[in-house]
Amino acid sequence: MFLRYTKQLDLPTAESATPGRDTEMPVAAKHTVLGTPLRGPWPTGLEVAYFGMGCFWGAERIFWPIPGVYSTAVGYQGGFTKNPTYEETCSGHTGHTEAVQVVYDPARVSYETLLKAFWENHDPTQGMRQGNDVGTQYRSAIYTTTSAQATVAESSREAFAPVVRKAGQGDITTEIKPAGPFYYAEDYHQQYLSDSKNPGGYCNHGPNGMTCPIGVGTLPA
Repeated sequence: MFLRYTKQLDLPTAESATPGRDTEMPVAAKHTVLGTPLRGPWPTGLEVAYFGMGCFWGAERIFWPIPGVYSTAVGYQGGFTKNPTYEETCSGHTGHTEAVQVVYDPARVSYETLLKAFWENHDPTQGMRQGNDVGTQYRSAIYTTTSAQATVAESSREAFAPVVRKAGQGDITTEIKPAGPFYYAEDYHQQYLSDSKNPGGYCNHGPNGMTCPIGVGTLPA
């Protein structure tokens, strides 16, 4: 991504983090690709998952073609600053990582299948970076919204670890913890790589050559 203000690699404390604000970031009412709402409340029966896998532009695009995904959005999560800006998050002083909110119908797509997309489309061993993108905002993360998600997420990491080791990669550094507040990113970041916005935009996401032994079938290209 652009506007890399620093390569801060240490997370701030709650006391040292950038002060936030009460005003939420305005975003469009409808998803550019899926045509569904960008904000809840969500229809009954839908669930929400959160993933951090580096630059959220490319990460969000991974989930659009998966049947059963109702809506996605990009934002900031896992830190301290309330309603941060992109510039503040890039400074490393908010504690947030760039995250994707995935709203899905568990009757049509399993959480395991979303995790499969997560594990197979970025490098979960790089710590505070993803490829050429360096900083705390690019760390790998899974933020869970239910105890069932937490159990499955931990199991998926254990299942994927031997695959990663066999591929000659390092230890998985992905943080897994209960989801805190998700703060929407600025509207221009939402569905940034859609055909109507930036179809040729920057993206370093895609198959990493490793297969996670969970989920169902082959994911859409």
